[in-house]
Amino acid sequence: MSEKNSEPWGTAAATGVGSMPGTDAREAARTVLGTLDALPALPELPARGPGADMIGRTVGLLAELYAAVEPSGWRVTDRAGRDTRRARAWMREDLDALEEFSQDRTGALKVSVVGPWTLAAALERRGGEAMLGDPGACRYLAESLAEGLGAHLAELRRRFPRARLVVQLDEPSLPSVLAGRVRTASKLRTHAPVDRAVVESTLRRLREGFPEPLVVHCCAPGVPVGSLRAGGADAVSLDLSLLTEREYEAVAEAIDAGVSLFAGVVPASGSDPAALSDPASNVGGVRSLWRRLGFSPGLLAESVVITPTCGLAGASPAYARAALAHCLRAAESLADNPE
Repeated sequence: MSEKNSEPWGTAAATGVGSMPGTDAREAARTVLGTLDALPALPELPARGPGADMIGRTVGLLAELYAAVEPSGWRVTDRAGRDTRRARAWMREDLDALEEFSQDRTGALKVSVVGPWTLAAALERRGGEAMLGDPGACRYLAESLAEGLGAHLAELRRRFPRARLVVQLDEPSLPSVLAGRVRTASKLRTHAPVDRAVVESTLRRLREGFPEPLVVHCCAPGVPVGSLRAGGADAVSLDLSLLTEREYEAVAEAIDAGVSLFAGVVPASGSDPAALSDPASNVGGVRSLWRRLGFSPGLLAESVVITPTCGLAGASPAYARAALAHCLRAAESLADNPE
């Protein structure tokens, strides 16, 4: 394994994927910051409605590109309308709440935006087809995202001048984009697969725009770990239970190259916190994978961050709080007993 870089989240860290249940930004910020000291994440609260959802939040950050909610989803418009303004207002509310509880934070702080390919698969052109179907539109969208993300990070650096920011790109649709499984508006056919080289170069150009560590999250089967590493990801976040035998080699190569693994091992949906009773059992799969890949047990807690399998928006508030605390205990168990 190549020498491990010093990441801002340190050893035996845990974090959330991003989304939380409920509509109270202050309560969500208090919960996340009070539970995950090493690597808290800016909460997303999609239950508030359009503009607070994953796609809408990122639409509100785009530069010179606007969209509105249609029955079929978010669609490009000529100017910033009510839906874009609402998305920006929700983001300000989230940042205000986070700043209230962590203005002087000196540790790591993770923020999420939707990646360019999931955004291209979800955002419709004016005619109703996804931007994914037009390579020129995809390039324009990636450029708009890069510029908007740069402005967003500048705002975060101003609000949290002592924090060490970490950027997460959410790419749940990326495996489908690569495999040509994204359906057209008619549902009768699919968009052509995007070449891996194009995906990787797009990610590299986006990555060049900021110095902060980059985590790419994908909770779908078939995470293209090799392409994410080639695109400059410093960490890959995935649902560990979805890894297949043939994907182990790509994971091993990424870890060997110094890429951290954000391992989703704690169930993201639930209503009964009592179901989370044995943190050591949740990381049994991580230990097994580590032994199988042949890495030193002593590096396990340095290279792996424990997370829920996906966002917690669908969980009960009590379960979401318990799941984050459970992730932390599971991460600590890796450090205490890496074998």
